[in-house]
Amino acid sequence: MTALKDFDRLESTGIWHAGPDAQRRDVVVSVGDATLAIFDMNDRALTHWSLAALERLNPGIRPAVFTPGADADERLELDDDTMIDAIEKVRRVVERNRPRRGRLRYYITAGSLAVVAGLAIFWLPGAMIRHTIMVVPPAVRAYIGAQLLETIQRVAGRPCAAPDGTDTLNTLAARLLPDRKVRLIVLSRGVASSEHLPGGYILLNRALIEDFEGPAPVAGFILAEDERARVLDPLERLLLTTGTFSAFRLLISGRMDVETLESYAEALLIQPPAPLEPEDLLERFRLAEVGSTAYAYARDITGEATLPLIEGDPMAGREGRIILTDGQWVTLQGICGE
Repeated sequence: MTALKDFDRLESTGIWHAGPDAQRRDVVVSVGDATLAIFDMNDRALTHWSLAALERLNPGIRPAVFTPGADADERLELDDDTMIDAIEKVRRVVERNRPRRGRLRYYITAGSLAVVAGLAIFWLPGAMIRHTIMVVPPAVRAYIGAQLLETIQRVAGRPCAAPDGTDTLNTLAARLLPDRKVRLIVLSRGVASSEHLPGGYILLNRALIEDFEGPAPVAGFILAEDERARVLDPLERLLLTTGTFSAFRLLISGRMDVETLESYAEALLIQPPAPLEPEDLLERFRLAEVGSTAYAYARDITGEATLPLIEGDPMAGREGRIILTDGQWVTLQGICGE
């Protein structure tokens, strides 16, 4: 027994009461590994008590009176200090290791709170955002996109909107993305090349229209931007950046803070475009019947960084559908009215 490792065997005399009305008897008390044994003076065993269940009835008083349990009638009186100290040492060890009332409840509660905290940290944010993007209606997405566009206009200026050019821009959108409701917006500055917003907005820098001889490059940027919106929902991208609280606010009120949108718009204008898998992008060019080579060289004049788009051009050696007529292209090039 570890509590009494200093003693191989400990014995002393004492007085034992078998019950309230029983005669007092002189006995020999022996403490072993896990039990306290009581013998008569002829060395006959009278009883064994479990050391773990032992209780003292008069702490601090001599002779010490012990009982084998709270409901037991037996009593044992001891005067020997060594024996008493040894038994008390055992009782202290047992008490330290005894399960405390409420400890299990504490562990269960703490474990539950840990699980809830884990869910809140690791699962709830993603679940909240996923749920939000599923239930937000198109009108709210369009409203958020319009708010972002208004914020971007403070840096980029008003969108180019010459009437004939705007009509041609709508024609271009219908030609490239006939099954999607998109709004092409041409800006003079602010956007490096192209970007997209919730609500179907695709932003284009005017250089994509004015610096090339035909519509194939800008068509490529439009298809690429729409592919990015397909890979990652624009509203999800926004909420992943602005955080769970923004998702919660949008879910409850259908609105987002102006400050939050302004901060996101500023970040949007400086971050590089998300990379796309060449195979996926080439499939978009194939479906639209647009060659990918012009877009590839518009992105990298050497063609080294966009070689898969050049080598995999779905329209190589074929004549695809006309993107815009020459007259429409000239009109579109004047959309900024300068």
